[in-house]
Amino acid sequence: MHQAQDAVVTVERRTGAYGEVVLRKNGETYEIIANGTFLMDTADGRSERLLVDAALEALPAEKDGLRVLIGGLGVGFSLARAASQPRWGEIAVVEREKAVVDWHRAGHLAPYSEGALEDPRVRVVQADLVTYVRGSDEQWDALCLDIDNGPDWTVTENNGSLYTPSGLAACRERLGPGGVLAVWSAQPSAEFEAALRQAGFAGVRTLEIPVARGVPDVVHVGVKA
Repeated sequence: MHQAQDAVVTVERRTGAYGEVVLRKNGETYEIIANGTFLMDTADGRSERLLVDAALEALPAEKDGLRVLIGGLGVGFSLARAASQPRWGEIAVVEREKAVVDWHRAGHLAPYSEGALEDPRVRVVQADLVTYVRGSDEQWDALCLDIDNGPDWTVTENNGSLYTPSGLAACRERLGPGGVLAVWSAQPSAEFEAALRQAGFAGVRTLEIPVARGVPDVVHVGVKA
């Protein structure tokens, strides 16, 4: 149920290199708004946790010391989930907005990341994810990406290139053999499933989390063939 409009309070508003980012409180729920687009809130978190769970489950059960890159710190659900799983030996979270990192380090969102930023396995990379994926030479066992409302609903125009053939090829290059790409979306996309297959990902599937109203949140998963 939506909160009454007069219950929505702007906690902090910042303008940076990528536009405006706002932290709001809607009743008891915190919301992140980027460039006027609702990005995520603290109301649920099931699909953000599934993003990490699905990637881990797709990797060989006997393998530990795994390396995961989380694209987007957001409200911290995905990072907290990864930090709770001992099989991840290294966890990097790429977040381009300093404000979001600040809200977790000593701010209103700290309870939702559950102290994960203090975990010795965790490092924060303050960078644009698209630029980082295309320019890095690091290899990961899993990429868990949640920087938009989905491949068809991006926060900034540049993000759209992540879901193109060249962007998916860059993601594939960042993965080791058998590595997993997991992408969060606010709605299913058969077109994106097809794009994953065309980019050389196998075992492509879409996992759904029902929501109170409208289409389910989903996680698209593919394995580097």
